Order: sequence, then structure tokens, then C-alpha cells
Amino acid sequence: MGGKVASRLSVVCGLVVAGILAVTALAFGISGAAQRAVAASASPTSAAMHMGVASCSGSTCHGRSEPTGKVVRQDEILIWQASSSSTGAHSRAFAVLASPRGQAIAAKMGIGPATSAAECLGCHADPALAGARGPRWQVSDGVGCEGCHGASQNWLSSHYAVGQTHASNVARGLYPLDQPRARAEKCLDCHLGSDRPGQFVSHRIMAAGHPRVSFEVDLFSALQQHHDEDSDYVRRKPRMDNVQLWAVGQASAVSRITSLFANPRLGSDGVFPEIYFFDCHSCHRQIVDGPAGKANWVANPGRPIPSGMPPFNDENMIMLSAASKVLSPGAAGKFDAASRSFHAALARDRASAVSAARTLGSAASALADSLSRSPVSSAQTFAIVDAIAGDTVAPRFTDYEGSAQAVMALDTLLNGLVRQGHVSEARAKSARGAIDRAYKAVGNSNSYKPAEFRSALGQAAAAIRALK
Repeated sequence: MGGKVASRLSVVCGLVVAGILAVTALAFGISGAAQRAVAASASPTSAAMHMGVASCSGSTCHGRSEPTGKVVRQDEILIWQASSSSTGAHSRAFAVLASPRGQAIAAKMGIGPATSAAECLGCHADPALAGARGPRWQVSDGVGCEGCHGASQNWLSSHYAVGQTHASNVARGLYPLDQPRARAEKCLDCHLGSDRPGQFVSHRIMAAGHPRVSFEVDLFSALQQHHDEDSDYVRRKPRMDNVQLWAVGQASAVSRITSLFANPRLGSDGVFPEIYFFDCHSCHRQIVDGPAGKANWVANPGRPIPSGMPPFNDENMIMLSAASKVLSPGAAGKFDAASRSFHAALARDRASAVSAARTLGSAASALADSLSRSPVSSAQTFAIVDAIAGDTVAPRFTDYEGSAQAVMALDTLLNGLVRQGHVSEARAKSARGAIDRAYKAVGNSNSYKPAEFRSALGQAAAAIRALK
């Protein structure tokens, strides 16, 4: 896992930023107990108490200063608090609200101190309601244990008892992060969006200074991993299939973003559409008069819209299109048709776009369901690499956002091959240089050039293909 994280850290600051959004979609493809856990975690009326990080920090629990090598590491709190590591991002979530940038954003929005503003706390702190906060809960903990694992009141004292199983803990309310769809839905809440208070990063918030929101669940999981997937872990839970998690994450993201777009409360901002949903760099790029300005726009075969119209941010749609062609070919055509119809509807009117968004979201949700049920083979992983860089999908990389997702995807797919045991780490190193060059091609959004990126992406895909 260390090599995987190291290969991606250079892109974190430029591509991966904590978002602030959350809608609760149906948990397709999840067991009954897990569905109840998802529903309880997402429901603002959940009665279970959040007991606070301090409830997990005993030296015989998760608060040791070094790993023990027993059932769990027991130094999870230390990893969560790591001040100079990406694994400490959740613990720093509240503290950044008091930073100069956090204060400036709140001041521009006129919402009072960021450290007490509902618009910020929905994702920069554990979203426990006032009546569901135990005596050891602290807002200053940021995104603590229960922000991801769910309110612990009903499972805290039982989850370490002899004879207890993971399934029994999930039945008591532990959130089932071992299941790809459930994990994706949980991460999406703050890293892409939700309709719950404080969990939607509107264009106004970004205009005030909040970073662009981007999501890739396997990458985020790798950067935040606090556990070891050793033999004991595999006995208690299934080993995570990283490529499957990536694919399910892309499908869940498309389902989520279309649901948010169709929400009448979120889809517009006064007389304007909510610009958050559209590709940032279609507007935020150099304006040049005359013939030279034509280089700023490149026709995109996946978006049948007139030139000059802001395109919907389709980074996850492109990735899901590539994945579905390999993993669910029977549904791929329906999804691609729904995607094109949605883009075309955006050029007509809001009502048509909302209807098309719901159709597209339904197709994506069905894909998330089916992809959650089947592991991904090495042959399929190589085929997805080829699909991303192939003649059908690659022409859609005309903008920065989709291109950044493509690089992260190739990195995830290569690391998936390593974790599956199909490619050794030593052999994988031969392809990492090409992937690093592809990362460099999206290292600066202001200097992004589609043709140069596609060339770098093709070279990276060829380097992975050579490992077959």
C-alpha cells in the first residue's frame, strides 16, 4: 500500500480536495443489514449517539503509539492524527476552517466564523445532530471515527467482544465500509455532494475560495487507509477489489451528481443554473480574441452541445463509459445513449435536462448495482486500460477534469493488478514513469493541452499493456 500512496501523493494537492456535498441514494447491491446501516447513517433523525473520538482512543483499543500486529493495528488514532501526512486530512478538517483561507471564504460569504457556520461544519466536522452527541464528542475533532464508521452507541462496547462478527456489528449500526457501493456513497457525501445541510459546495462557495471538488473513491481510500488487509482481516471481511471499488465509485458518482442536478433546490441559483455542475475550465481559461482563441475549445464527441455552451462536468461519466464497455457490455450502450441524451438536453431547457438527468442517474445506479456483485479479473483490468486510452473514449478528453480522472484511473488499475498478484511491484515500476508523465500533463490546469495529454495517456496505457 505504501508504494500506491507514494505514487499518488504528488497529485493530491492539485487534483484531490475535500468537498462538501451529500445526498442519500439507495444502497443497491448491499445486504439487508448493510442497507439498514446506510439508511441509519444517512438519516438526520437517527437516534444513535456519536460517542466521540476519545471513546476509541484507549491504549488497549485504537490509541497506541505503535502497531501491535494483533487483530487490528491499534495505532489508528495516531495515523488519523498524522499532521504531515495525507492520512491526517480528516483530523485536520475542522482546523482548516480557522486558517486564513477558511476565514476569508466565510467572510466573503457573510456566514460568520467558518468554525461555527453550518455551511462548513456539514463536512468539516462529524455531522452528528445536536441531540446525538455524546459527552466525549467534540466538534474540534473534525471528521472523526464516526464520520465514516457511523454512530457508535449501539456497537462500541460489542465490536471488540469475543465471538462478535463484522456482520453483527453492522446490524447494530457500524457502517459497512467493506462493501464498495456503501463506501462510495459514504465518501461521496463530502467529496462530491449531498442535499443535506452543509454538504453542497455551490459555485458561490468556490467563487469565495473553496477548492474544486473531485472524487475517486479508490484513490481517497488509499490515502486514508488506517488498517492492514492481512490474513486476519480477510477472515473477517472480504479483501477489497480495488478495480471494482474504482468502477463502483465512478457509477455512484454519476448517480449522485445527476440526482443533485435534478434537485429543484440545488439545480439553479437565481436566474442562473448552478454552475458547480459544469466543467470549471470551460470558462476559467484565458480569453483570447481573434483566430488564436479557437484553440481554447475542442469538439467533444460525447457532448452534443453547441460550441460556446458550458459543458456539464462529465469526468465520472467518461470513466464509467470505459468501465462498462468491459465489465457490463450489455448495459454500456444504454448508459452511453443516456449520457449523450443528457448533454443534448442541456442545450434545450431545464425541464428536459432534469428528465434526462434522472434517466442517466438510473442507468448509472443500475451499473453500480451490477458492478458491486462481481470481482474484476486481470484480463478485464487490462481491457479497461485499453478502453480508457482507446479510439472511442480518448477523444472525449478535451478538458482538464476528465483528463485528471483518466490519469488517476490508470494509476488505480495498475495498482489493482499488483494487489491482485497479476503484476509484481518490480515489474510495475517500469510503467510508473509513464504514469508520472501523464500526471505531469495534468499537473497545471492552466497549461493543460488536450493533444499533449492524450499522447501522454497513450504512452502510459502502452506501458501498462506491456506488463501482460
